[in-house]
Amino acid sequence: MVRLPHPVRLRRRGARRRHCGTEITSRTGARRRLPRVISLRRPAALAVAVAAALAGLGLADPGTASAERPAAGRATVNDKHVIAISVDGLNPRALKRLGRTGTPNLHRIIKDEGAGTVDARTQLEMTVTLPNHTSMVTGRRIKASKGGHGVTWNDDKVTKTVQQAAGREVGSVFTGVHEAGGTTAVYATKSKFWLFERSWPKAVDKNVIEVERNGAVVKALLADLGTAPASFSFLHLGKPDQVGHHAGWMSAKYLRAVAKMDKLIGRVMAQVEATPSLRDNTVIVLTADHGGIPGTRNHTTRTHRDNYRVPFAFWGAGVTHAELYALNPDRAKPGRARPGFGAAPQPIRNGEVANASLDILGVDPLPDSLWNSAQDLDWK
Repeated sequence: MVRLPHPVRLRRRGARRRHCGTEITSRTGARRRLPRVISLRRPAALAVAVAAALAGLGLADPGTASAERPAAGRATVNDKHVIAISVDGLNPRALKRLGRTGTPNLHRIIKDEGAGTVDARTQLEMTVTLPNHTSMVTGRRIKASKGGHGVTWNDDKVTKTVQQAAGREVGSVFTGVHEAGGTTAVYATKSKFWLFERSWPKAVDKNVIEVERNGAVVKALLADLGTAPASFSFLHLGKPDQVGHHAGWMSAKYLRAVAKMDKLIGRVMAQVEATPSLRDNTVIVLTADHGGIPGTRNHTTRTHRDNYRVPFAFWGAGVTHAELYALNPDRAKPGRARPGFGAAPQPIRNGEVANASLDILGVDPLPDSLWNSAQDLDWK
């Protein structure tokens, strides 16, 4: 066994097994303390453990090491904080259906106080969770042969790193922040998000995965915001996607799930506003990985507008209240279209999270990234 250098936690509902961390919860609610170690019996755990061991010996794992090596002369992270929020499976139609009464906080972020749009786009190649989230944190498209990150799977069974999928070194918002002296944290509700720590084990300082427990990850984030907020926090809320697959997109259950996520997002906003050390230097960046077709239980048809249209917004300290395309005339509002990657100008895409977040933190864009590589997406 190899000891982890930083806090990690994974807890599933019922008696599902943890990968590692501090607690395991049984169906009866009984908890027992576990050592902070990784068992080498699991391939995914082995990948993380080997990377950590090689790093400790000063040897380069081709999947991680050079992407996390501090670069000489790189900018130092400023005193701001970024909270990137991805609402998994959020179809913007839900905001219109629920209105300000049902989604007051999402309306505050996207329409009433922040700089936002409900007409951003996913990645062109796929409209599924893990590939699009990997684009969010790397600033790359999906297709590896075109310089993308290569993550085309959407479960936790594949144990590759992003670097192995791409066939080259791939940096991330986590490595960018670390190279600039900042700290990072992930709070996610799907086990597949172990990909991030597996790929950048030295750059994800805290990794909290509470499977299907959205309230739990928000609680963990709020606790950290109140004590030691990370420079960059990534919050994944998966309830709308989970319910969409079960009951259908835009169903009554789906809309209730979106409303519940709105309340959780409101708790994060309230914490930021109530904390003097956060209020004047924190920005929320909000988007989604994909939408979902009303009346269906899937979102894999990449050419359907209900799948590829997503929100994108900034809210918080210094953010200008405006429609995001009006603030960025060099981006083209796509309407009902699905512009290709060669179109000029481009629409705003969910893959801009990484370089937009680094820009807010005063850090250079990620090398070889595609989306917002000039850090010219204006938010103030």
